[in-house]
Amino acid sequence: MKRILSLLFLLPVSLLAQTSEVGNWMIYFGNKKISDKWNWHHEVQYRNFNAIGDTEQLLLRTGIGYNLSENNNNLLFGYGFIYSEPYLGDTDAKTHFNEHRIYQQFITRQTTGRVSFQHRYRFEQRFFQDDTRLRLRYFLGITLALNRSQLLDHTLYLSTYNELFVTTTQPVFDRNRLYGGLGYRLSKYLRTEIGFMNQRTSNRSRNQLNLIAFVSF
Repeated sequence: MKRILSLLFLLPVSLLAQTSEVGNWMIYFGNKKISDKWNWHHEVQYRNFNAIGDTEQLLLRTGIGYNLSENNNNLLFGYGFIYSEPYLGDTDAKTHFNEHRIYQQFITRQTTGRVSFQHRYRFEQRFFQDDTRLRLRYFLGITLALNRSQLLDHTLYLSTYNELFVTTTQPVFDRNRLYGGLGYRLSKYLRTEIGFMNQRTSNRSRNQLNLIAFVSF
């Protein structure tokens, strides 16, 4: 198992050293149980155009959730701050801007043996300096436990998801994210994951390496 964990951390370094066509997203997801019904969600995402140092985005997101049923159905209201540094067309010049985001979401989960499903429905109100936009997102995630009959402590697992983004104006299609990865659950409080995500918009497609930590406390 130690060899597997070492491979999970060394493989992305090797891949990113070979090419700068793959971006790198380092992601932290945190969840604090406030009571049987309430939880505090928080996350940090540092996104790079290359391995590290060429900032694409810094995303900070938080929210308060309410469990409609134990561990299966959760309503959440939240806020996000996003700092972006996109390139200007095909040039080497970059610009930068801030976005403030309010969002509402509903998550429902189901588990059948080794396989777990998660559906997430999210509605976002996005505020820029001189513009306001609305966006809807649907996320379907699937995990498959490999070395145990369920996703318990010390479980190696496969993870995949697809997330579709649509807007309320034309063009309706905003983007689609397709992901596949390998994860390890150390305990009910911590799991880590490494995978590749393809993000497709109306005019481009790009691959991202994702390094993810999930922490519950």
